[in-house]
Amino acid sequence: MHDPAPSPSAAILEIVTAEAAATSTSVLRAPFAARRSAPLRLAGWLRSPLLPVPVTLTWVPLVLLLDRGAGIWFQRALGLGTWLLLLSLLRRETPLVRTQVGVVVAFATAVEYTFSPLMGVYVYRLHNVPAFVPPGHGLVYLCAFAIGRAAWVVAHRRPLMSATVLVGGAYAAWGLFWSPRLDVLGAFWFLCLLGFLRWGRSGTLYVGAFVVVTYLELLGTGLGTWAWQTHDPTGLVAIGNPPSGAAGGYGWFDLAAVLAGPVLLRTIRTARNGRSRSTGR
Repeated sequence: MHDPAPSPSAAILEIVTAEAAATSTSVLRAPFAARRSAPLRLAGWLRSPLLPVPVTLTWVPLVLLLDRGAGIWFQRALGLGTWLLLLSLLRRETPLVRTQVGVVVAFATAVEYTFSPLMGVYVYRLHNVPAFVPPGHGLVYLCAFAIGRAAWVVAHRRPLMSATVLVGGAYAAWGLFWSPRLDVLGAFWFLCLLGFLRWGRSGTLYVGAFVVVTYLELLGTGLGTWAWQTHDPTGLVAIGNPPSGAAGGYGWFDLAAVLAGPVLLRTIRTARNGRSRSTGR
């Protein structure tokens, strides 16, 4: 005897039941798969060469906000946190980049103490150089460096450099002709930026520096973290608050890093090799 053929309704019910079971299984598995992939995505972000960009553009504004009305010891705590963050980011970089960032921090610190407490070209809220400023310069430079090496930025190098010239030129012209406060220093620094864009080692780095430095200068002066004087110590050069072409100053920091970084790295390696030979290792 043959078994009776299943009715059409029973066949449809069997198909629907199988599909429902498969769907419920996939739904149950989806959260577990998502949970497994989330750490992988986070690990990928932590290894990304662009990591200094969101970190810097989040941490530095946060520090400036927290510094409002803060005392000297809280300011020093912010400085310690900024140092730790910079050092953790530098662990991911090559020895040459770490050395160049060190040169920038040293050079920028010398500039800070010369032009702020000594000459009074600009003044910080507590009339000091806040502890977060030296490592903050390292973060800003590393952020500009990361922007400059990004694949999309490199692929669009020419239009981005042209946009930097147009926007920077308009900002400098505003400081000279339409701003309520004359800004000659900003125009001079914009000319420096033009020179670095034309002859510097990496035009895209200066594009990044223009974006980051201009944003942080506007933010810092707006929050009252620092304020630029109306003129330089001679009384001849008018200064905006902030100067429009402040990013041009980072071109000099990069020049110092390019010239001194490789020499300093070779000196360090030579000293280490000599010490290793002397100890027989």
